Amino acid sequence: MLDSNVLVLNRSYMPIHVTSARRAFSLIYQDIAQAVAGEYETFDFDAWRRLCPSRGEEVIGTPSGSIRVPRVILLRYYDRIPKRHIRYSRVNIFTRDKFTCQYCSARPPRSQLNLDHVIPRSLGGRTTWENVVASCVDCNRRKGGRTPHQARVLLKRKPERPRWTPLVNLASATIRYEEWQPFLSIVDGGARAKSAIDRSRG
Repeated sequence: MLDSNVLVLNRSYMPIHVTSARRAFSLIYQDIAQAVAGEYETFDFDAWRRLCPSRGEEVIGTPSGSIRVPRVILLRYYDRIPKRHIRYSRVNIFTRDKFTCQYCSARPPRSQLNLDHVIPRSLGGRTTWENVVASCVDCNRRKGGRTPHQARVLLKRKPERPRWTPLVNLASATIRYEEWQPFLSIVDGGARAKSAIDRSRG
């Protein structure tokens, strides 16, 4: 339970990070952050500890009784949006491509997902964001060491370096909580608007 995910907001209520419940409790206890619940209501540690958990809510036991696990915390003094370098990696390629084969749109188990060089290395293709996509085992095998044109397969979307929000680690989070939704919809809406602007410029 203490290793479960908690959404971190900056002082302007913008999501900037995902941390563990253990770290969230530490930040609230040190008065660096406040727990957020309901209609954007915030609580310091003592006030949060006094709240009675509702049926079904996740709690941890303490010597003074059970305390709710916060799912959203607000940093009291931090108002920036950190810039992050998005590292090229297998999991980040899968995340960018939404764990979906870029040739047939299948969403196989992660164990059945491979990386494919659009232009094969044997033809001079490089291992970069712009030349590597997620593909299922069958499509990877079918395409082999050929280009999509040579293999007569259609690439669903041109690969590019992602321009994610700072919530880079949210994309690979296996569990998202209902309490996160009001804050994520702001980010998702902004990302969709930026994507639409980028497409119109292209």
